[in-house]
Amino acid sequence: MVFSSIPFLFYFLPVLLPIYYLVPRPAKNIVLLLFSLIFYAVGEPVYILLMLFSITQSYLLVNLSERDAKRRKLWFVCTVVLSVLPLVWYKYAGFLATNLNLIPGVALPIPKHSLPIGISFYTFQLIGYAADVYMKRCPAQKNPLHLALYVSLFPQLIAGPIVRYADVADQLVERTHSAKKFAHGILRFSVGVGKKVLIANTLGELCKALGTSMLGVWGYAIASALQIYYDFSGYSDMAIGLGKMFGFDIIENFNYPYISKTVAEFWRRWHMSLGSWFRDYIYIPMGGNRVSKLRWAFNILTVWMLTGLWHGAEWTFVLWGLYFAFFLVLEKLLAKFIAKIPPVLNRILVLFIVMISFMIFDSPTITEALRRVVTLFDFTNPADTVSLYYMRSYAGTLAAAVLGATPLLHDTARKLAASESPAVQTVMNILVPVFACAVLIVSTAYLVDGSYNPFLYFRF
Repeated sequence: MVFSSIPFLFYFLPVLLPIYYLVPRPAKNIVLLLFSLIFYAVGEPVYILLMLFSITQSYLLVNLSERDAKRRKLWFVCTVVLSVLPLVWYKYAGFLATNLNLIPGVALPIPKHSLPIGISFYTFQLIGYAADVYMKRCPAQKNPLHLALYVSLFPQLIAGPIVRYADVADQLVERTHSAKKFAHGILRFSVGVGKKVLIANTLGELCKALGTSMLGVWGYAIASALQIYYDFSGYSDMAIGLGKMFGFDIIENFNYPYISKTVAEFWRRWHMSLGSWFRDYIYIPMGGNRVSKLRWAFNILTVWMLTGLWHGAEWTFVLWGLYFAFFLVLEKLLAKFIAKIPPVLNRILVLFIVMISFMIFDSPTITEALRRVVTLFDFTNPADTVSLYYMRSYAGTLAAAVLGATPLLHDTARKLAASESPAVQTVMNILVPVFACAVLIVSTAYLVDGSYNPFLYFRF
């Protein structure tokens, strides 16, 4: 089940909300946990047992590590291994076997199984929880239902953000419910649905329709970079909005990354929960930047290779991670020179670097990725009639997507909302709910029509 679907919008959520708000406060977590398990089981009925196993072993071993001072490290290592093993088996075993079979004389069987939805996200949550308790940043959770809800909470379960246990530990026990918070949640959820259904899906259709000329590949490069931003940031908006409806404050995951002046800034703004997870649990424990330049470069390469592999068990993802590592190291070494470049040129350069990265990210093979990059500069095949037609047809959507990827609209709306003028406040009080309803109605019409509706990050 996905948020931008008829079953979720008109069956699951309308049934859950009244039950959640009608039951007494002590029962709210139980209701939310049961519905979260149902939400997951609808798409993955078998793999719910795997998730419950991961939660159970983490609960038992993390509590052991807290109580048994002599064997703290042993219990911590055990829970990390038991958390990672399912991820390695389901996500990477086939990749490892395929590549080992390239060695003469090796003929390993290649496992064939589907990837449990959200396993990358909840595995990182469990590892982060175990590490925080081990490093005494927070106490172990004594209530197994609270830990189970933390991991399985359906708004963030299948595609993030990667929520830190310490950030929601208090909310699992006591959280605020209010009409204002609920209304904010509906608005944020509506914005996310609109991003996903009206923009990301439409851009996905454009990507599939474009030809292979230089114009077609440029159009594809721009549209695919915007598509993945609206797809994932839209999902994050929906997760944050749903969280607020149930009293949770889920962390932000995107902060207008396409206005960045450096690649490092881009990664401080893009998928922030993933970047901060790798920083705190991999990069800093390896020494971070408090080491020699050579060791620092090694740390960067290691972290970004792992970041690439986290996204998928393909060499294209490894190349994608190392590609960013290269530019991060280069920026650090050329920091003084880069600071002298006009900001507008830096932004254009970063956009080009990121656009190329997503061509690698979205390609089935490294060869295809290289072919697409070369075609960007193939002046022997500048344009084709198919690409010209579709670029003109989707010009409005592309323009809206570019504008929406900047903070201009958000900042304008925020200034109007903060206005002390009674007339402006009255207009905003009318327009905001009308806007949210309109977006949901139009998005529903698209969904009923059976339009293209994948979630790109489900494969991770």
